Amino acid sequence: MRTIPLGTSTLEVPAIAIGCMRIGSLDKKEAEHFVRTALEEGANFFDHADIYGKGKCEEVFAEAVGMNPGVRDSLILQSKCGIRPGMFDFSKEHIVESVDGILKRLRTDYLDVLLLHRPDTLVEPEEVAEAFDLLESSGKVRHFGVSNQNPMQIQLLQKAVKQPIVANQLQLSITNATMISQGFNVNMENGSAVNRDGSVLDFCRLHDITIQPWSPFQYGFFEGVFLGNDKFPELNRQIDEVAAKYDVSNTTIAVAWLLRHPANMQPVIGTANAERLKQCCQAADIRLTREEWYAIYRSAGNVLP
Repeated sequence: MRTIPLGTSTLEVPAIAIGCMRIGSLDKKEAEHFVRTALEEGANFFDHADIYGKGKCEEVFAEAVGMNPGVRDSLILQSKCGIRPGMFDFSKEHIVESVDGILKRLRTDYLDVLLLHRPDTLVEPEEVAEAFDLLESSGKVRHFGVSNQNPMQIQLLQKAVKQPIVANQLQLSITNATMISQGFNVNMENGSAVNRDGSVLDFCRLHDITIQPWSPFQYGFFEGVFLGNDKFPELNRQIDEVAAKYDVSNTTIAVAWLLRHPANMQPVIGTANAERLKQCCQAADIRLTREEWYAIYRSAGNVLP
């Protein structure tokens, strides 16, 4: 699989990340097959979070991959922390404790990337900086990023944090594309999209922060997938037409649509199905034309000014 640089870091990562939120639903044999399939596809970047399965997903992954020092060297592991029941917590104590738990469950000595999961309005940047410095100096975390944060929240962190923010994981799909749509409606009084995120797409491009789209097949907030959904007949017709041209599945084209954007995004694929994972990985070899990209965008009901 082709690779991209992760932010300003020296890490070269697969164009597609494998999200492990659902791996906890697989039995041992299924989990082993899933992980093996990902590695065979060259997708060795695995995205976790301490809340996925209340930690079970990290344990299932470590068992499935047969974690040991030799195996660890062939993997790029990312996890997230900061969500607690009924609250968010970016305190130094919680970040450090969370990482220790993540490392124990993944059976490794270090994370390649740690993301702060969902903004904490009570964040004290100086505390985050202390946590990051401690984790970096101890060798427990090599690179740092955020998830679901807007430009001002990132800049607030960077007021104290010295490590570069290499990634920002954001919800983005063909049907959840407001970060793209609002850019078309500059100075439009009755524009079809409201700027809800402070131009985060342009901000990340300007500062070389890799956007990692999550839920690339979802519409709404986990309301369902748009592929094969009767609610989106024109979108599915357009995707199927493009898929037939490239002789791939509609799943492949939905991911290829994200990869076509020049922001050099790294979609996080959340499927636990090995065959669908293969279809997702095929997208790394397809570059949609400008005409195809815009046709798919418009077919989802996105209106150009």
